[in-house]
Amino acid sequence: MKIVFMGTPDFAVPSLARLLADGHEICGVFTQPDKPQGRKQVLTPPPVKALALGHGLAVYQPPTLKNGAAEDLLRQLAPELIVVVAYGKLLPRYVLESPRLGCINAHGSLLPRWRGAAPIQWSVLVGDRKTGVTIMRMDEGLDTGEMLAKCETEIGARETAGELFDRLAEDAAALLSETVGRMEREGAIAGEAQDDSASCYAHMLSQESAVLDWSKTAREADCFIRGMNPWPVARTAVGGVRLKVYSAEPAEGSGAPGEVLCADPKRGMVVACGEGALALGEVQAAGGRRMRVSDWLRGHTVKTGTILGD
Repeated sequence: MKIVFMGTPDFAVPSLARLLADGHEICGVFTQPDKPQGRKQVLTPPPVKALALGHGLAVYQPPTLKNGAAEDLLRQLAPELIVVVAYGKLLPRYVLESPRLGCINAHGSLLPRWRGAAPIQWSVLVGDRKTGVTIMRMDEGLDTGEMLAKCETEIGARETAGELFDRLAEDAAALLSETVGRMEREGAIAGEAQDDSASCYAHMLSQESAVLDWSKTAREADCFIRGMNPWPVARTAVGGVRLKVYSAEPAEGSGAPGEVLCADPKRGMVVACGEGALALGEVQAAGGRRMRVSDWLRGHTVKTGTILGD
């Protein structure tokens, strides 16, 4: 099938690779513009662009699709189908209507739950027991289109958002392969309307949203830490020093929220929550490197009874 692929981050890479392996003609790849990254702000291409160029595909990086910016180009490419995976832009009507079979999207949740930009992270943040991937036919709303296919998976008890992200990227590629194959055989396929009353929104995460609230229960705080890993990473502060928390696990103990119940290299650091406590795992102090909290405590003294907070 002749396909235009639209995607940007790592999550979209397995899907593009699978469509290529399935033998589809990828007549164009749309991705976000290159962006500066790292301390030196080196201009870096998106992962999808790197894969596409490695396969000799035509890559387009329009800063916007509004006001008919890509209308002539899409008319020239003449795709039968547009496949979207974490592209990062809403598609205007002229894009949605340009291919014969419309536009489909692989979304990292069981729609209508977690529409929006960060569905995988939010499924971990709030402690969902399961999630999955939904293939939907796109419309002008935000993840509101008819659902064409779903696959479901359990979220591991200790799984981080980053680990789940990698699993769902592969699940999305497999489900997309099945759906596109079916469309190639059957043409337009019937979808199921979403129940808007069951929807919720997964807004974009930020550094400001990563502050640990120690008044939460130990389970809630644990889910928060795993949901913020690998970015933006949950954070707190001890003695005025900002501390990123990459992992933790439930522990015995009680006290005031944020109270350090023990802190030494042998026993680690246990912190009280609103209910229960957490033993910190990997941490990173401002200006330092990521390490086990026991190693960090060898160079830093934290007194029992200290209250953590940002």
